[in-house]
Amino acid sequence: MKILLADDHPLFREGVKHVLMLLGDVISIVDAHDYPSLFAEAAAHPDLDLVLADLYMPGMGGHEGIAEFRSQFPDMPLVIMTASESRDDARRALASGALGYVLKSSPSQEMLDALIRVLDGGIYIPPILESDTGQTDAPACLMPFSSQGIHLTRRQIEVFKLLLLGKPNKTIARELNLSEGTVKIHVAAIFRALGVANRTEAAIAAQRFGLSPASV
Repeated sequence: MKILLADDHPLFREGVKHVLMLLGDVISIVDAHDYPSLFAEAAAHPDLDLVLADLYMPGMGGHEGIAEFRSQFPDMPLVIMTASESRDDARRALASGALGYVLKSSPSQEMLDALIRVLDGGIYIPPILESDTGQTDAPACLMPFSSQGIHLTRRQIEVFKLLLLGKPNKTIARELNLSEGTVKIHVAAIFRALGVANRTEAAIAAQRFGLSPASV
């Protein structure tokens, strides 16, 4: 999994890197510090799985920068992470092609949930636009799959079903139309939710909780 992280504050980038590592141990992070370097690094790394960029950086106006990025790299998933709590900024960013809008003041878990949703092929709508979308402040991408109090995303539930069937990551990726790196991230999240370290322990935990591919 390769992520491009663009922000003009080095200390902030370092802090976000620590949070991104919670996605799993297969993360490679590329740095950019302004819009010109964002475009240059995106061009140099066409295999990027995700781009996480500040809205207002040197080199170009924020919304102009998003539009230009989307024009040059239409297929790269872009998530905006910004200090701007402006509803207009959020609307314009999403309308310009960003797949998520995350506030820098958000808890780290909210940021991770947003990135996972985008990696799943979805769009993350920030709480500041709740009244526009009818969504609530609850983590809508999370759902309980049993009475055991374990919570996984909908996509992680699909991955878990296939994992319990003994299918390898490559097969799971193919069947769910995901990259293998994204599947690895979901598997790591499943392990954390179950409190286990590997597939064998996950299968044992599933039996202990009375879970099966049909009941998950």
